Amino acid sequence: MSRRISRAWYRTAIALLLAGAIGLAVLSRDRLSVAALEVWVSGAGAAGPLVFIGVYAAATVLFLPGSVLTLAGGALFGPLWGTLYNLVGATLGAALAFLVARYLGRDWVEARARGRLGRLVEGVAAEGWRFVAFTRLVPLVPFNLLNYVLGLTPIPLPHYLVATLVFMLPGAFAYTYLGYAGREALAGGEGLIQKGLIALALLAAVAFLPRLVARLRQGPAMSIQDLKGRLDARDGTLVLDVRSAADFVGEQGHIRGALNLPLEDLAARLAEAESPLGDDPERPIALVCRTDRRSAKAAALLARKGFARAQVVQGGMTAWLAQGWPVDDAQSQALPPGERP
Repeated sequence: MSRRISRAWYRTAIALLLAGAIGLAVLSRDRLSVAALEVWVSGAGAAGPLVFIGVYAAATVLFLPGSVLTLAGGALFGPLWGTLYNLVGATLGAALAFLVARYLGRDWVEARARGRLGRLVEGVAAEGWRFVAFTRLVPLVPFNLLNYVLGLTPIPLPHYLVATLVFMLPGAFAYTYLGYAGREALAGGEGLIQKGLIALALLAAVAFLPRLVARLRQGPAMSIQDLKGRLDARDGTLVLDVRSAADFVGEQGHIRGALNLPLEDLAARLAEAESPLGDDPERPIALVCRTDRRSAKAAALLARKGFARAQVVQGGMTAWLAQGWPVDDAQSQALPPGERP
């Protein structure tokens, strides 16, 4: 009992110290600038890169903006060495935040990992390094906060570190080069137009990455026969109908048990505190519209939101009706359950 009490006190003390340090750092964040970093790095001599890496790691743990440091790394060390130091500092800080969160809160999460929270933890654990890779390429959650959140999951530390280091590389290089190009522009160096165009091209590529990753994460299209088999087997697949509310109960009707979220409202509904799709990113979702077009747009949106098992149903309601399978519509919904077709 005394050992449990002492552990609880240690955790409480660490949490309070961390909260105080974060508050102090946030209040003093205006002092973090390229000029200040240059003074610290130059004053450290040969140990300058180590000082920079240490500052970057501490800033990551204390919720200070990493963009300033990444740009500063390019300005101080150039595009190649700057990228290396930025990556090492960011990964080290991410590892520290991960370990702190795991020490402080993992037991609490495990004791309460039931229901939706349990399914969410299981889904993240099943994805493993792929989930880390996705969140590094597609920033669904701010980087500093995400490090702590991932520490509360069962993802192994080595998988977390490798995925973090590798999949942060594109963004780190782009922003490091931007810092380098900005420094060259201020210094009046040669080839400014070329360097500026390279920086813009890198930023455009990084901005396009989330769309590319979301497209790659979309599951293959599902045949109408496959959907029918899943529904008959009751395997937990959610049928998400993205047609308008009028079409949902109109001439074509809808698949019994389907959830109607019109494509036009989908983004706003997913942003709600209580998402209508729940919080399990591994839940299988079958997307249905009249044919395929709206479903494909919905699949891309869901992939960007982290739902990895959303699949377009080929042919939609048109293919379902062609098989002669039953549907619900406004008229059948008005009948008692025992009298519905």
